[in-house]
Amino acid sequence: MKSKLMVSPSPHIHDAVSTQSIMRDVLIALVPALIASVLIFGFRSLVLTAVCIASCMIFEYFTRKLLGKSNTVSDLSAAVTGMLLAFNLPVELPLWMAVVGCFFAIVIVKQLFGGIGQNFANPAIAARIFLLLSFSLPMTTWVQVNSVSGATPLAQMALARAGEMQTLPSYLEMFLGQRGGCLGETCALALIIGGIYLIAKKVITPTIPLAFIGGVAVLALLFGEDPLYHIMGGGCLIGAFFMATDYTTSPVTEKGKVIFGLGCAALTMIIRIFGSYPEGVSYAILLMNIICPLIDRATKSKPFGGVM
Repeated sequence: MKSKLMVSPSPHIHDAVSTQSIMRDVLIALVPALIASVLIFGFRSLVLTAVCIASCMIFEYFTRKLLGKSNTVSDLSAAVTGMLLAFNLPVELPLWMAVVGCFFAIVIVKQLFGGIGQNFANPAIAARIFLLLSFSLPMTTWVQVNSVSGATPLAQMALARAGEMQTLPSYLEMFLGQRGGCLGETCALALIIGGIYLIAKKVITPTIPLAFIGGVAVLALLFGEDPLYHIMGGGCLIGAFFMATDYTTSPVTEKGKVIFGLGCAALTMIIRIFGSYPEGVSYAILLMNIICPLIDRATKSKPFGGVM
């Protein structure tokens, strides 16, 4: 009997990796930061995180049902969005505002653009910016941590640039998260552990995080600022490891990832140094999300034997 040669479109190689397994690894990587937030800010950080995760999953379920599409709640992408959004919020933010942010992330940014893989921007980042613009005061009200001023180190550095005397937290306090800030971005140790886990599990490559963090450090030195404070003092670490590396909104090629990471770093530092708002990570990643298709087009690989 002659065997048949079967011709089919790619992919031709399959493995056990799925959207659900990838998102599960991201959730596991975020657990150290969640534990740190509870230790630093108290039980309410756990409540806020739970509300955001539950709200995102509920909004995804009913939106898909309303649109007559197959449900994707089980792939855990909505849970990841909820957890990341919670980590980008002040711990005392009213819960109803957090739910509004979840609605914007899932319904407006994700599902109305076609669902997972179709969104033009990271939903959690877009929702954080939406909340910043809509509820500026609650979104920039920080709690006091261990008798340390609730102002973020970046805000204190901005005041110092303006000539006001400021007492910044020590490097150790910054590393352990004893400072003001959003509930999931303060503890550098926890975020680094989570980032290393994602790299070890090959969920992400180190290209974007290294380009992002390295770019921030170099530019801080060029601007005459302390690079360690800029790396640990805001959303740089959570942005570099968990949000700039989003598959849908980051480049495919390694060269494109380098450009993307450096672009995030440059925009972050420009906003921090010259902008009226002391933090620029979310805006930087959103802007780079928008031009990501152009980066992919400029850095795409040439097919073997093809003409570009």
